[in-house]
Amino acid sequence: MTGTEQGGIPERVLVLGLARSGTAAAEALEKRNTQIVRADRKLGNDDDLALLQGVGLVVKSPGVPGENPLVAEARRRAIPVWSEVELGYLLLGRPKLLGVTGTNGKTTTSELLGAIFRAAGRDVVVAGNVGSPLSAARPADWIVCELSSFQLEDVHELRCRVAVLLNLEPDHLDRHGTFEAYRDAKLRIFERADAAVVPRGLGLSGVQFAADDPLPAEPRIPGAHNRENAAAATAAARAAGVPDAAIAEGLRTFPGVAHRLELVRELRGVRYVNDSKATNTAAARRGVAAYDAPLRLVLGGSLKGEDFGPFASELRRARVRRAYLIGEAADELARALDAAGVPYERSGDLATAVLAASAAAEPGEVVLLSPACASYDQFENFERRGEEFRRLVQNLS
Repeated sequence: MTGTEQGGIPERVLVLGLARSGTAAAEALEKRNTQIVRADRKLGNDDDLALLQGVGLVVKSPGVPGENPLVAEARRRAIPVWSEVELGYLLLGRPKLLGVTGTNGKTTTSELLGAIFRAAGRDVVVAGNVGSPLSAARPADWIVCELSSFQLEDVHELRCRVAVLLNLEPDHLDRHGTFEAYRDAKLRIFERADAAVVPRGLGLSGVQFAADDPLPAEPRIPGAHNRENAAAATAAARAAGVPDAAIAEGLRTFPGVAHRLELVRELRGVRYVNDSKATNTAAARRGVAAYDAPLRLVLGGSLKGEDFGPFASELRRARVRRAYLIGEAADELARALDAAGVPYERSGDLATAVLAASAAAEPGEVVLLSPACASYDQFENFERRGEEFRRLVQNLS
């Protein structure tokens, strides 16, 4: 390793991946006068390996897999590899961290916890996989940090005062390879944690929660899955010393977050709901289950290695009038829906799907974008997909 700055950060750092978190990491390091080598995550041929010359640390963005040649070569040379959240945690001086992970519900639960802490008069920042990257967050008394499996792959000192696991279902198998590897990455949140908050029935030790727990108040946000998120947030807030009165205030007033069962508009008796964050079948199941009305369901996007068969069988039993298929997953979804006997049509893109669904929808029905897939085939991210859905719906006449 080369010379080291105060705080254990080397003088020369390679930041790999230049999206939101990578850019934040580089900017935070530059403020400390660290020498930064910036690299796109797609690099990795023999010539690119020269970027490691003189580097004492690699900071890896969540989108960069461990198999990236630069990462693999750094490890071979015994150069430390950190995730961006590890860097942010150390730059903030090892703050009081309330970490939230799980397959689904992370953003909603993190933002709900932020609302609860603010209701208690606590100085809190919500960061990580939601909102501001941790390395760009301001110092605060408490930091609620949403942590993805990708971010947890390369943490070494990051310690949660309270660590929350919401749920565990197959996801990101295209990246992790197996459910076991994905699960192991998620469970790293409990390394060095002072208190663990876990789902009842999962066989993990810690403070347990379930959707039917008695709560200080009923949550404003709809759906059984959101009551489970509220139960997790309640248990976590109590573990952090927040009184029930503030928890109740947060539960009653928190309106939810964008792209998660977000009511965009009601037009001629038809509700249009943006659930673009439902990037896997488990999340889409929750979206479908949240409504007791007939559904026009927009499905599809980029593939993540999931089997759509069980999901399609559940849709047959739900009140899905018709599915509208978009993106590269359309063929696999069509095969699963055919086998399950669920009516569908191939729309190709989101604009066509919205127009077709709105033309067929009857008063009392819900047009629900809950895609069960990632967005990267046609959109930069799920936020862009949700924003386009909003725009299309608002333009309906």
